[in-house]
Amino acid sequence: MRRARNPSRTIVPSDITPQARYMSRRSLLAGGLGLAALQAIGRFSRPAMAETGAEGPGALTFTRNAAFSLTETPNSYRDITTYNNYYEFGTDKADPAENAQGLRTKPWNVTVGGEAEVTGSFTIEDILKPHPLEERVYRLRCVEAWSMVVPWIGFPLGDLLKRFKPTSKAKFVEFKTLYDPKQMPGQRSSVLEWPYVEGLRMDEAMHPLAIMAVGLYGKVLPNQDGAPMRLIVPWKYGFKGIKAIVGIKFTERMPRTTWALAAPNEYGFYANVNPAVDHPRWSQASERHLGGSLFNSRRPTLPFNGYGAEVAELYSGMDLRRYF
Repeated sequence: MRRARNPSRTIVPSDITPQARYMSRRSLLAGGLGLAALQAIGRFSRPAMAETGAEGPGALTFTRNAAFSLTETPNSYRDITTYNNYYEFGTDKADPAENAQGLRTKPWNVTVGGEAEVTGSFTIEDILKPHPLEERVYRLRCVEAWSMVVPWIGFPLGDLLKRFKPTSKAKFVEFKTLYDPKQMPGQRSSVLEWPYVEGLRMDEAMHPLAIMAVGLYGKVLPNQDGAPMRLIVPWKYGFKGIKAIVGIKFTERMPRTTWALAAPNEYGFYANVNPAVDHPRWSQASERHLGGSLFNSRRPTLPFNGYGAEVAELYSGMDLRRYF
């Protein structure tokens, strides 16, 4: 059934997966290596939009990384897969779930270039094969002042980047999204400059919290959430989490990123969650947590999205009001 577009709807508590039910699923799914992801991505490019379990199309095997996981109950699979920012498929929160299902994620190639010793074109199988998958429950904070908690399946970004042997000239790493207006109808508009480009400083990219995600809730990543591979940097606003990655480039200079080009007074390169720096059109001091009730859904925004103890040292001495 086609879901009515209503991005402002209130997520009721009944939408949230009960913690006991989800924990039992995790115990069933735990174990195994990233090879299962290759098989699943190859066979299932359009996972069913239903709450995930241990069985069924696109199921992954993984180990749980409790050291990097929140204890907060994740949002429901429905929340995570039907409320998305993904302008390649439309600007409404419901558009990606409706318009991304035809995206072909197999075959898929990723081009690696720039200041590195190992460059070229690699299949998604080449990219994933050496990497065991793990689950990490992270908080996602959007610059629009809403948040959710997501059980991502992926592997450390730094482990992937090391394989390409970046040189001493590599100060930044740039990521690029697929450009294919036939499959991505939003790219037919001029709302942004396409293809979508994001980037990180090398020390940010190598931080153990940064991951490449290939799944969520134990299943292959749905198209509307960035299949087959997307970036997750939990201490930054969600727009840094570039989706459907086809390009990785090591650069000496800061990349010209999409949102920083589109609205430099609103979206800086660093995009660290900072409640003390307001967006020009709204406050960032609090956030609306999807899944909360009408009366308790707002909560104070945490510096670095709650990951300050792990990442604040990356920005020692920087003016985070200027470098926002």
